[in-house]
Amino acid sequence: MADRLAALFTHFAVRAETFQTGLLCGVNSLEPQAGRGQLHLIREGGVEVHNAGTPEPLRITEPSLLLYPRPLAHRFVTDPSCGAQFLCAHMAFEGGASHPIAAALPPWVCLPLASVPGCAPVLGQLFAEAQSSYCGRQLMLDRLFEVLLIWVLRELMSQGQVASGMLAGLSHPKLRGALVALHDAPQRDWPLEELAAAAGMSRTVFANAFRDVVGCTPGVYLQRWRIGLAQKGLREGRALKHIAMDVGYGGEAALSRAFRAHTGQSPREWRKAELLP
Repeated sequence: MADRLAALFTHFAVRAETFQTGLLCGVNSLEPQAGRGQLHLIREGGVEVHNAGTPEPLRITEPSLLLYPRPLAHRFVTDPSCGAQFLCAHMAFEGGASHPIAAALPPWVCLPLASVPGCAPVLGQLFAEAQSSYCGRQLMLDRLFEVLLIWVLRELMSQGQVASGMLAGLSHPKLRGALVALHDAPQRDWPLEELAAAAGMSRTVFANAFRDVVGCTPGVYLQRWRIGLAQKGLREGRALKHIAMDVGYGGEAALSRAFRAHTGQSPREWRKAELLP
């Protein structure tokens, strides 16, 4: 079976930076940081979580995981004396909110640790490292948080907890074959018949299922994926003509037209704005 996550992480990196490994008491607020989400582990203790834009707080009474794939202000309220045990990391998604995984997830995800038994080995190592004083501790924690994110995505897909969009398509037993093909070879022209064959479906059934589950047509999805890759190339300072060749456009002019249609800016305008402090 083709690896559903390989191309996503190959093209769009995620980097963790651990910033909390212990007790939090009382009220602790986290302000949004551009291009960064957070991954929190509540190992022990009760927590009331106030998320911006959500009127009712989330009450956590068992060991749980909280993932914020995009910047979102949130506040933890715990017992002022006993507090709760946390492990927390900033998650820097390359491209920020336009990162395909960050964009595909809801604003926040909460999973009781008991509901993700496959993560137990990683969680055990994380907790052990957090309590250690070994050399390389910070580096180990950061890498383990990155591994944990992959585990979480696996669990969300296997449990069917993503109702629509790219991750829902990757969860689908048939559509995922077509999505992996698009991710692996964006430079190809993809007739609908070939994508349907990759999914093991008829042309009409495939087109309808793709639109219903992913939320757009295969052609629109391919253009979004190509533009995302083009933006990555622009951030890296690559020449537009080379980017156009890699992502399946005949030249700079064709890429520029598609880029403007998708973003409202030319590639050069977009790159200039991206480089502003």
